[in-house]
Amino acid sequence: MLCAAIDIGSNTTRVLVAEPVDGRLKKVMEQRAYTRISKALDERGAILPEKIEEVAEVVATQVRLARELGAETIRSVATAAVREAANSREAAEAIASASGIAVEILSEEEEGRLSFIGATKTLGYPVAGKIAVVDIGGGSTEVILGTVPGGIEEVHSWRVGSGVLADELIASDPPSAVEIRKVRDRIDDIFEGAEIEHPGQAVAVGGSATSLRRLVGAVLEYETLERGVRVLSSHPSAEVARRFELDPERVRILATGVLLLEKVSGLLGQPLQIGKGGLREGVVLDLLSGSADGSSSGRRLAA
Repeated sequence: MLCAAIDIGSNTTRVLVAEPVDGRLKKVMEQRAYTRISKALDERGAILPEKIEEVAEVVATQVRLARELGAETIRSVATAAVREAANSREAAEAIASASGIAVEILSEEEEGRLSFIGATKTLGYPVAGKIAVVDIGGGSTEVILGTVPGGIEEVHSWRVGSGVLADELIASDPPSAVEIRKVRDRIDDIFEGAEIEHPGQAVAVGGSATSLRRLVGAVLEYETLERGVRVLSSHPSAEVARRFELDPERVRILATGVLLLEKVSGLLGQPLQIGKGGLREGVVLDLLSGSADGSSSGRRLAA
């Protein structure tokens, strides 16, 4: 059965079309657009009408592409940028109306549950004991603890992400040493007093983590993360993008993502392995398991 997941995030709007093959999830198509919802808010914290229209057009296109590929079921979800907007319901309804697909505004807990499923079920090897899934998004950061057999046990969430920090604190390209210091200080303030149980292993998902695979490899520890910061703060984003075959928009906000990953890795007392799946994979796996019936803790809005 071919399924599609559309993820309306703070930085990007992405679609994944996938199907189960020999016990694994086979990706048929992935596509993204840098919609940067978090940058298009008015003084009330509402998403601007022109941005809602842009995102609605992107989602409608992604729905059409998924249907052309033969997707039997499509689930569209929205995370922090829409969840925290003053006009979240209106924005979700407008996107749903344009695309013909209901938009579900995920709670922090449901976002964590789906990311945990997507990360742990696509590792490709058995996982024993406690595992942490770290999801650095554009507008929020989640750390989900649990076990593969038992599922999630707790979700820690902070209203800070790579896009928000970059927009507020970084104006130079590449980021200056002063700006990097300001980001570190802001992150220290946000996470002050945070304590998280140390798991047996930790997996990082989200755009920042997956982009770093090309810069520093598949394991994120202090030395590799610091190397990533040096590269990103020493060369213009266009040069880094060309050298490592990354999107320039992603590179522009990647330094703040690296610093968030560094902080969370320290809190967990663990290096972070870059995962092969995350929220979208979790949505597809949830669809395939038949549990996406509207009874989750997300808010489902009809088209």
